[in-house]
Amino acid sequence: MPDFAFAPPAPADPNAPTLADRLALRERPMGTPLLRQEWRDLLFMHWPVPAELLQPHLPPRLRIDTHDGMAWLAVVPFQMAKVRTRVSPPVRGTDEFLELNVRTYVHLDGVPGVWFFSLDATSPLAVWVARTFFHLPYLRATMHMESPGAQLRQFTARRTHGGAPAAQFRATWKIGAPLPPAEPGSLAFFLTERYALYASNKAQTKLYRGRVAHQPWPLSSAQVLHYESTLIESHGLPTPAGAPLLHAGGPVSVELWPMQRV
Repeated sequence: MPDFAFAPPAPADPNAPTLADRLALRERPMGTPLLRQEWRDLLFMHWPVPAELLQPHLPPRLRIDTHDGMAWLAVVPFQMAKVRTRVSPPVRGTDEFLELNVRTYVHLDGVPGVWFFSLDATSPLAVWVARTFFHLPYLRATMHMESPGAQLRQFTARRTHGGAPAAQFRATWKIGAPLPPAEPGSLAFFLTERYALYASNKAQTKLYRGRVAHQPWPLSSAQVLHYESTLIESHGLPTPAGAPLLHAGGPVSVELWPMQRV
């Protein structure tokens, strides 16, 4: 299987979003959001990868989004909290749970966003809702997060979703000093300031876009003390070479709008 290491940057994409396109998505969408939630204790683990290895895994209309010619693949564990709809209070079983996603970055018609290869979660009801109404590849899993110290996090996960490839994850990380806000145009901005997500039906014949709104990410440095995972490999992708680029993030309050066919 091809290795992610030492791949040359891809040629510039003439249809890639401009910085103005990226900044425009920071504007809160019109209308009323469908969901509100809070994202806590994130660890962004990013590896640079050649775009041509990821592009075949996408629906035909989506294009890999690159920074300085490189695509990026991420594994992101975190805690979801205060989940509620616009018209109802939090529902027990879906209002707080752990999540772990594998993602990359894409664009369509000048709109950059996130493409999820998988989103493992501990709430069966949340998995059902996300798969049914948001077309997102949520999968059931058992997970645990502990905080043995004020700045330490331990996260373990094992996928249990019937019919899905087996996958496990274990990581311990230390949260470091707060970082300044990500500067527009910087790599940190490209990786973390994402205000749209894409999804498709199983046959990848229908494409959907959803908008999210939140304040710019509060980021901190991070150090991984232990890491082992088969999440990326469960999607038929090679193991990334080298150490990941790390950011700790959160908490942020998030609003989500309904998915729209595009």
